[in-house]
Amino acid sequence: MVKARRLPYNPRQPVSLEHPKIEMQMPDMASTNSPIITTYRERTPKSAALFEQAQSRFPSGITHDARYLEPYGIYVTHAEAARKWDVDDNAYVDYFGGHGSLILGHSHPKVVAAIHAALDRGTHFGCNHEGEVQWGRAVQALIPSAERLRFTSSGTEATLMCLRLARAHTGRRKILRFLTHFHGWHDHMTSGFVSHFDGTPTTGVLPAVAENAVLIPPHDITAVAAALAADDDIAAVILEPTGSGFGRVPTTPQFLASLRELTDKHGVVLIFDEVITGFRVSPGGAQAHYGITPDLTSLAKIIAGGLPGGAVAGRKDLLDQLDFQIAQSTGREKVAHPGTYNANPISAAAGVAALEVVATTDACERANATAAILRERLNAAFAKLGVPFAAYGSFSGFHIFVNPARREIDNDRFDPLEIPWRELKEGDPRLINKLRLALLNAGIDIAGWPGGLTSAVHNAEDIEMTIEAFSQALKALRHEGEL
Repeated sequence: MVKARRLPYNPRQPVSLEHPKIEMQMPDMASTNSPIITTYRERTPKSAALFEQAQSRFPSGITHDARYLEPYGIYVTHAEAARKWDVDDNAYVDYFGGHGSLILGHSHPKVVAAIHAALDRGTHFGCNHEGEVQWGRAVQALIPSAERLRFTSSGTEATLMCLRLARAHTGRRKILRFLTHFHGWHDHMTSGFVSHFDGTPTTGVLPAVAENAVLIPPHDITAVAAALAADDDIAAVILEPTGSGFGRVPTTPQFLASLRELTDKHGVVLIFDEVITGFRVSPGGAQAHYGITPDLTSLAKIIAGGLPGGAVAGRKDLLDQLDFQIAQSTGREKVAHPGTYNANPISAAAGVAALEVVATTDACERANATAAILRERLNAAFAKLGVPFAAYGSFSGFHIFVNPARREIDNDRFDPLEIPWRELKEGDPRLINKLRLALLNAGIDIAGWPGGLTSAVHNAEDIEMTIEAFSQALKALRHEGEL
């Protein structure tokens, strides 16, 4: 393996790479002679019809960028445990997992019962309610950093609130971020995720906003130290604690420990974005697993049991920026935070039920163990078929390295930390699209990066089906000259 080269870094300017505006352009597969695509169309005519209707209503016919697939995506009617079914009655083993929100799988009976009971009481009170207190108590019992918390409606809102609290507390303007790490779609977070790695603003974002983001290569503690030493206007450092994309570009516990030391030294707020990792890596998230407590934590997905909901948790003095009485007594302006659906009673009920299962069972351990088996089996399948891919990841995630530089792969010793981050993030969009279609034809739905997430209810049968599906898909790709 060739180790990742360390990029030169100037702490006074954003990182500049050779191709700062790489965009994932999907190929046009509307008309093709591909047997994979022909089979997909034959299996999904009702999904095709719904997509035709959607195109006149939604941009690209979709309501979330990650659901974009050529020629169209499946339309699901219902789901249970690790399976879901589309409008054409095709069943799939699901590794999308509600975009990561379903550690317990689909339609967990305790969560569903809690939702039904809450619905009978009303959907929105516009008032405080007992459920939000129970929900807050459940979060505090698990997340080490949660001295106080405030509920939001999404993870994007949670990271936005984290930044505002950090700025208000420190009086500083800038945020240090890591290239490829995702923290929602608000203006502060768009550059450096999948494009604009040079720090320039993405379309629709003001240059003044982008200029206040200091972008650092992932997993580069030397660059962090240089940036914090050179710039005393950095209010916070934010990162996904297992690395970007739940470890697609991974990090290490040693890096997190060094980051905690550096932020303490410079009086900088450390924010763990645990929107994915919270209640998934372990019941207490990545911070509990690693024993490293951030100052603020953004949470979403699992926290609301698969319904909309998020939260900011952290040190009391930081969350005090939201407190009416403390603002009055200190003479500081309060940080305002309304939100129609903050701590919605239905989301609260689902969240309380889900977190109780997470706290009292081995759900996280089972999901993690299943993913480890899946990664091992996938690597064995790649090696057997002579396909130069690798499966990697940690905890309950798996990522497929599609090897854009055509490296020699040793599936037993593959280490993503030895691969440049750009290669981990890149891939032929045509190949990945057709891989997903071929897997859907075989009854497996993975995410588009490509990879997926396991839940506590994925079982041995699901794993066997997945390995067989990958074998079929790779053979079909090879037959079509894609490998």
